[in-house]
Amino acid sequence: MLPTLRSILALPIVHDAGPTLLGGPASLDTAVRWVHVSELLDITDLLSGGELVLTTGLELEKEPARAASYIRSLERAGAAGLIVELAGPRERSLAALRSAAGHSPLPVITLKHRVRFVEITETVHRRIVAEQLEQVERARDVHEAFTLLSLESADTQQVVEQAAAMIGAPVVLEDLQHLVIAYAANPLATTELLGDWERRSRTTPSPARTARTGPEGWLQVPVGVRTQLWGRLVAPSAAGDDDFTATVLERAAQTLAINRLAERDHSELAHQAQAGLLNILRNPRGLSEADALARAGSLGLKRAPFYLPAVFRTIQPLGAGRGTTADAGNPLARQQEERELLDLLARTLKSISGSALTASIQSGSVGMVLALPAKQLQDATLQRLADTLTAHAGGGTPRWRIGVGRVRATLLEAAAGIEEASHVAETAATLRGPGRPYYYATDVRLRGLLALLRNDPRVQQFAESELAGILDAEAQGQGGLLDLLGHYLESGGNKAALARRGYLSRPTLYARLAKLEELLAVDLDDAESRTSLHVALLLHRLRGGSA
Repeated sequence: MLPTLRSILALPIVHDAGPTLLGGPASLDTAVRWVHVSELLDITDLLSGGELVLTTGLELEKEPARAASYIRSLERAGAAGLIVELAGPRERSLAALRSAAGHSPLPVITLKHRVRFVEITETVHRRIVAEQLEQVERARDVHEAFTLLSLESADTQQVVEQAAAMIGAPVVLEDLQHLVIAYAANPLATTELLGDWERRSRTTPSPARTARTGPEGWLQVPVGVRTQLWGRLVAPSAAGDDDFTATVLERAAQTLAINRLAERDHSELAHQAQAGLLNILRNPRGLSEADALARAGSLGLKRAPFYLPAVFRTIQPLGAGRGTTADAGNPLARQQEERELLDLLARTLKSISGSALTASIQSGSVGMVLALPAKQLQDATLQRLADTLTAHAGGGTPRWRIGVGRVRATLLEAAAGIEEASHVAETAATLRGPGRPYYYATDVRLRGLLALLRNDPRVQQFAESELAGILDAEAQGQGGLLDLLGHYLESGGNKAALARRGYLSRPTLYARLAKLEELLAVDLDDAESRTSLHVALLLHRLRGGSA
């Protein structure tokens, strides 16, 4: 700490000179940044703030009336204090100084005995320089400690504990919702530190780029890069040197941000490497199974007796054609969503000691080749991945549907099965409702074939021709006809079952079915007509109706 006026008055050289405090006792603990010796009565332009001014007062003895203006000028310049040597009979100067000092917050001290100002200056300046050197050394220690933590990619808890150890006070890392990510409580108890944390934290100001004090005296700094802040470091009960505490928190925040970026960059590189290899495996061009296994093993895929292809596809809105959904909207948001899925899948597989090659294979689709130590683990592993997606969605409908190919004995065969899994996933993504946790080809069947063909103009023409009568009627305001047709076809043409399902009387149902036959110009009792209409209705729903 810089010397204060109080500590300077306690120096033997000053104490022996008989100091008397004339005014400003409340400011004796002001830090002294430098010592300035001058006999001028106006040195405002020579000061920059924080100086202790030493003078013999000889000029003041000539013009005692200028004492008040002299002290006011020192106040305006931000001086830390004034020491006047009044050796000998100097009653006029003493009286003027006493009168002026009584109305000023500036500490004014007189010395009864002659003193060598150079000794005071040297002593105080040595202390100031020593303090500055100590600050440099402490800053160097802080820099070295956190640089090492950056190089070692230390985890969040280690960084927080290092910061707390350096400032000797608790440190908390919270996210932008004021939830605690990591903390070091010593010397406080955890309950004392974190009790009612969210409410207390919300009363502090939002993060700024430099440390500042909150309403409870908290020092805090934001954590993140530029506008991408993701948390803040808080010292709720820091005591002592606020500047040093702020330095430690700022350096710790930089380390947390750097380590997070490095972790993300490492993750990005791993994703890119897996994407490149998965693309090669799907189009091997002479690549042997042994080479494929060696390259996949270098990226973390364990050798296994079975490999399973799977594809995760974003749920498509109604009316979306193949390949259009994933490209719609904000492409950057889509990429971010895929990165989050890749990270989520990686964490899930790590938690169950599983391994896989996982990469984005096209916008809105993430492919995976999963290593299975035993065929019996297939459904359990897929269920775990599906449960993770559901949990990530907060228990609601996941944003992704899982399509699964056939389990294979070789890696290259499984990689080739990504195409089948992609077809299944794309079809599953068109389905509405909660659906299954994951889908096989046997789960999508005719709908899967139609999903592949739905954008073919000839197929579109077929569906429109089959349903033309109903579509025209609904366009004219006769609603509910398509739904009625769908219910009838789903009941297998069983009118009695349909009546019970729709809570309709049989005469009413028969009249409505007769209306359908009239509009469609077909016999609904004919099996081939029902099959043709069912295919057309599925195509219509895949392209824009409800599934």
